[in-house]
This record gives sequence, C-alpha cells and structure tokens, in this order.
Amino acid sequence: MFTTPLQTPAWSIASSAPPFPPLLIVDPRKNRNKDTSPTEKPCKCGDCGKGFKYPSLLEIHRRSHTGEKPFTCSVCGKGFTQSTTLLRHQRFHTGERPFPCCVCGKGFTQSSELLIHWRVHTGEKPFTCSVCGRGFTQLSQLLTHQRVHTRERPFTCSVCEKRFTNSSNLLTHQRVHTGERPFVCSMCEKGFTTSSNLLTHQRIHTRERPFTCSVCERGFSQRAHLLTHQQVHKYIHRMEEGHSSGSATRANTENNNPQPDLRTASLVAKPASHGLVPSAISNSEAEGFKSLFRLEIHQRSHTGEKPFVCSVCGKGFTKTTYLMLHQRIHTEERPFSCTHCGKRFNSTSSLATHQRIHTGVKPFTCSVCGERFTRSSGLWTHQRIHTEEKPFSCTSCGKSFGQSSTLTAHQRTHTGERPFTCSVCGKKFSQSFDLVRHQRLHTGERPFTCSVCGKGFTRLFTLQSHHRTHTQENPFSCSTCGKSFKQSSNLLTHRRTHSGERPFTCSLCGKAFTRSSSLLRHQQIHNRLQGLDSAFNHSQD
Repeated sequence: MFTTPLQTPAWSIASSAPPFPPLLIVDPRKNRNKDTSPTEKPCKCGDCGKGFKYPSLLEIHRRSHTGEKPFTCSVCGKGFTQSTTLLRHQRFHTGERPFPCCVCGKGFTQSSELLIHWRVHTGEKPFTCSVCGRGFTQLSQLLTHQRVHTRERPFTCSVCEKRFTNSSNLLTHQRVHTGERPFVCSMCEKGFTTSSNLLTHQRIHTRERPFTCSVCERGFSQRAHLLTHQQVHKYIHRMEEGHSSGSATRANTENNNPQPDLRTASLVAKPASHGLVPSAISNSEAEGFKSLFRLEIHQRSHTGEKPFVCSVCGKGFTKTTYLMLHQRIHTEERPFSCTHCGKRFNSTSSLATHQRIHTGVKPFTCSVCGERFTRSSGLWTHQRIHTEEKPFSCTSCGKSFGQSSTLTAHQRTHTGERPFTCSVCGKKFSQSFDLVRHQRLHTGERPFTCSVCGKGFTRLFTLQSHHRTHTQENPFSCSTCGKSFKQSSNLLTHRRTHSGERPFTCSLCGKAFTRSSSLLRHQQIHNRLQGLDSAFNHSQD
C-alpha cells in the first residue's frame, strides 16, 4: 500500500531539506502478528535452511532453487519469480513512470529509484568512504569509489589486458579495439564511442557554447575547456602582480615616483618553460588559446623547436603524442584492429579511415565532378585533375606530377631502382602497390567485386572504371570541347588532340604519337619490315 501526502508543504531546497520524502512506502506486513518476535522465522527452507516469517515468502524463495518463474511478460516472454517484479518490468515496455519527483517532475518506474533520486535535492549522501570521508548517494557508487584507494581493477580487457574499476569503462574502452562507434551524429554521420562525446560534438553544429568565462566572456562547448582557459587569466594575473610588486620595491628603494598601474599594460613578460624561448605574450594572444599548454605548443611553430626526439631515427616533434605515434613505425605496433577484415593500424584515425572501405562512406565530395572520396587527401589530389596543378617536378627531366609519391616513383625510372621484390618469382618493382597487384597473379585473388554483375578485379581503380559501364557515368570533361570520358587517362589523351602534343616518339623514324599504344603498333611495322628484309637477304644468299 502506497500513501502520498495530500499537500506538499512549502519549503526551499536552498534553505532546508523537506521534512519527509514525497512518497512514503508502508509495508502492511508490519501490522500483522505484532506479538511475533522480530527474530523468529518459523518457516525454514528444506534446501538451504534459510528462515522466513511467512509461508508466502518461503514459497517465493523456493523458486530460486527450482528455477520456477510462473510470471511471464506477454511482450518479450521474460519470466519472473514474483508478480511485483513482473509489474515493474512491464513498465519498460509501456513507458509508465508512476513515481514522479515533486520537485523536478522526473518520473521513475520504481519507488526505490525515486528515493535515491530524492537525495539529489536533499543533498543526502548516506554512504561514506571510510578512507577519505567522501559521501555517495548509492552504495554501488561507494563500492566503485573504494577501488581508487584499494587500486582494485577487476575488469580486464581481453585484447590489451588494460584493467578498469568498473564494467562501463571497460565496455567503452573495448570500442577502441573493435572500432565500434554506436553514437552517430545525425548531421554529419560522424560516430563516437560515448554519448557524452556525441553531445559535445553536436555543439559544433549548433554552435552552442554553454560555458562562459566570467573574465573575458568567451564561450566554450566543454566545461573542461573553460577551466583550462581560466588558467590563462590566473597566469596573467600572477605575472601582473609580480611586475607590480617589483615596481613598488624599486620605487621605494629609489624614492621615485609612485608605481604605474600595470593593469593597463599590453605586454606581459613570459618566463621560459618547457624549453621555450622567453617572449612577450599579449593578453589577446594568450586568450586566443584554451590553455597555456596549447599556447606553448603553438609557439613552437614560430621558434621551430621540436623538443621530443625519436631515439631511433632522431626525428623531432612538437608534441609527445606525435612522437608516440611515430615510434610505432619502428616498433611495428598496430594496436587497433578492423573488425571486418582483421587488418591492424597504429592509430584510431587510420582505422576509422580504413573502415570506410567496408562501409562505403565517402564524406569528401569534389565540387566540380561530384566524385566522392574516403579521405580529404584523396579529394585534394583529385582536384588537381581539374586545376591541372602539378607542383612536384622531376629534377632530371622536368616532368611535373600532382603528388610527391608519384614523383618519387617516377624518379626510379631514372635511377633504375626497383626495391620491391616478389617472393615467388623474384620479379622486382619500383612501387610497393605494383608488387601487391603482381602477387595477385600468383594467388588468383580478386578482392574488388562489382556489386552489379559480380565480376572481380585485382585493382580498385579497374573496378571503379568498370562500374561506370553500368552507370554510363562520364565524370571527366574536356574544358575545350566539352566531351566527357569515363577515365581521367582518356581525357588526358584526348586533350592532346587540342594541344597537338605527341609525347611518344619512334626511335627509328622519328614519328610521334599521342598514345603509347599507337607507338607500339607503329613499331610493329618496323619489326615486320625488318623481318621481310632479313628473309629477302637470306633468299638472295
């Protein structure tokens, strides 16, 4: 039987706690058999010997031994030993929350949850840590907190063996290995491992900055950013006080004019820290960063300082995180694994980019032809096809390229270097991806399959070109005549009809061609003629 006060007395949370909780739970069994001793439990369980006051309680208990669950949910089929437990469970399906808080209106499915929530308003924390005296509203929170003192971490990751104090932290951590990001932004489809990270990210779209600095009124999307930002003001204040006290001492010593008001000074002398060169930092410059730490890192872009050096190759970095990522190149550590194909990566960002191959997500779109890419770098490289920008030039022949990697591979045509060798047939290649494609001739692997006709290909580029035969798409257009092509190489060849360029020249007769295939066909004419000449001379002999 539940009783609720008919009238809520007027009281203020700020001034004092309410004289009673909003819901009183009365156990009718307390009024039964008042003469019965509180320690007397005449009904004994024949299996475990546990005693109970009433036969009905013994009957419910015996179901823990027999496994009987006579009360079944009609929605999901889950069974329960008590009707009251079934009633509470059904509220998950109906959404019923019959126990509302009279202060904030929040509803709960159980009265026990309401009583725990009530402590938020009353400030009651009945569970106290015996070590540090910190109080908690729930016993489970106290047990988790005590692991801080005991250093107990009972939940272990099966992949990297990292340990955690509670199961929820372990569950969140495991998403680092699985790549799972269950919380997806509805605006940009970016995924996150926790709901709190998603909530913070969404403020980028809404431009909400709920945390405001009381000094400069700058807003922040996270409370942590506000706290670190406020350290900048504290630092400036300490430096100004230091200047003020120093000026006052000098003024009193020299019996000079009164000290000036340094609060209006625009520059603050910054002492050297973390190896930085001493410099002057203005208030506006300092307030442009969320913390002094970020300001110091930024200054390294001006000073060129790279204090974190790799012990293997000597390469320097401005941040320790960059050094840690770099060191995985030497250790070959790849702690992040793809759940689809098992491929491993040295950073979460590389894993997230890779997974777009499986999901098909291509968030970067070319504004000219509409082609989509999984990486921003791929889009930048592609856009040079339209702009015809080729910023990387060969020092040997002057030929220009849109990518530095293409230039490096091209330079091997001059040096003759072929550093990649096939372990099966010993054939050498100048580029690693040429070796990977070649090895598919031995394995018969065709990992790129057309979703329309099922045809397999050894190269992704070939699949993409093939797919355009189904869609009839011609994304590459000539800026001179408007003719469209399925492949960029065909467009490049076509442009030579307008420019008159013929880069492929026959070494025997000097005739030039727009395509290498045309040159090869032409050279076959010389080969046939040479064969005829040889046969004629032989017949004359």
